[in-house]
Amino acid sequence: MAFTGRELRSTLTEDGTLRLSLEQVDYADPAADEVTVRIEAAPINPSDLGLLLGPAQIDTLREEGSADTPVLAFDVPKGRLSSMKARLGQSMPVGNEGAGTVVAAGADAQALIGRRVAMIGGAMFADYRTLKARDVVPLPEGTSAAEGAAIFVNPMTALGFVETMKREGHSAIVHTAAASNLGQMLQKICLADGIPLVNIVRSEEQAAILKGIGATQVVNSRDEDFRARLTDAIAETGATIAFDAIGGGTLGSDILQAMEAAAVRKMTEYSRYGSDQFKQLYIYGALDLAPTTLNRLSFGFQWSVSGWLLLPFFRKAGMETLAAMRGRVLSELTTTFASRYTRTIGLAEALSPEVLRAYERKATGEKFLIDPSIDMTS
Repeated sequence: MAFTGRELRSTLTEDGTLRLSLEQVDYADPAADEVTVRIEAAPINPSDLGLLLGPAQIDTLREEGSADTPVLAFDVPKGRLSSMKARLGQSMPVGNEGAGTVVAAGADAQALIGRRVAMIGGAMFADYRTLKARDVVPLPEGTSAAEGAAIFVNPMTALGFVETMKREGHSAIVHTAAASNLGQMLQKICLADGIPLVNIVRSEEQAAILKGIGATQVVNSRDEDFRARLTDAIAETGATIAFDAIGGGTLGSDILQAMEAAAVRKMTEYSRYGSDQFKQLYIYGALDLAPTTLNRLSFGFQWSVSGWLLLPFFRKAGMETLAAMRGRVLSELTTTFASRYTRTIGLAEALSPEVLRAYERKATGEKFLIDPSIDMTS
């Protein structure tokens, strides 16, 4: 049985215009090892916005199309087009993860028909998705699509941070944008596993969220004494690895400097090269699009700054580790790894200017979920 449905697409043209649209797509019958899933829930993650909106200037938003076929257009500065060359002219489907019900399956996957599953692999902001049966995860009986829609990106990233910490010989973590859904999951994991965690937030409201779930080390980057308090927290916990969702500006440099200052407190002999303590900063997000600024002479010579992404981590971790991580997520789906949504929208609603401006803000405490059935037209 073939299906016809909508996919949310992002297209960047050579003239510097980015357009968002809903395209009609025909889904062929699944191959022997494939399933077709009717998507019932798909979260909007910050990583989705990177493809959805890319380098577009949000304040240039304008409506094209019609109520039945909405299209939003944005301008992209010429200086940003060079890094986008590989996607120019391509109509790219959006949405990293989601959950839904298997409505068709190939000969080797018939047992999955009617099962609610979670999935990752792109093109999830759509009515349907066809993919390999091995790439879906059957959800526990009674699990709703909303509960199972976000079992990959945030939960596996939080667990990936802890696994990376252990593999690289660190014993405590610093995390920025720490009151996010991901940050709250990481705090719960660290509490359960006895791992010291330093949380960096930008407001007292965010600090209260984390303290409400048991966090003991929370520092506000907007406080006048932020650097001193951060150094004290790092000295107390022994944190030597950080995961930074902000990316731009000087926060990453501040973290490395605080790690060095904490290490210097323990030195008995001066060295012009700084402490022997190795310090690792991983940048995994870009909430601030400004360049990353490092005051490199303020934290000695034993340090490294690099990127951290989930899929490369998967390839390094190995199947046994990933299976254990996935099992933990499923067993703690409604506790440690519960995602809470402030608003559920339809596919067409995602192209409402007012709604887009709301989810594009990436505000702490606000998380949007797409349910294509809300405005299903086909």
